[in-house]
Amino acid sequence: MAIFLWIVIGLIVGWVVTLLLGERGGGLPNNLTFGLMGAVVGGFMFTHLSTAARPSFFGSLGTAVIGAIILLGLWRLFRRA
Repeated sequence: MAIFLWIVIGLIVGWVVTLLLGERGGGLPNNLTFGLMGAVVGGFMFTHLSTAARPSFFGSLGTAVIGAIILLGLWRLFRRA
């Protein structure tokens, strides 16, 4: 069940980040990839900063959105180089 929840959060986060940052193309696989990787980056970042979101759906969603925004920003930076 946890894997299913990760996929759902990943899709939602990927969709939200593409709306916020205006990234086009890729569709569902791209959204899922950025969402899941963003969740990992956000979780890693918040853990090492000694802060954590509330252990709820919206806390996980917020952490994943912040991580995905950072990840997509880095992706754009390296893609230009």
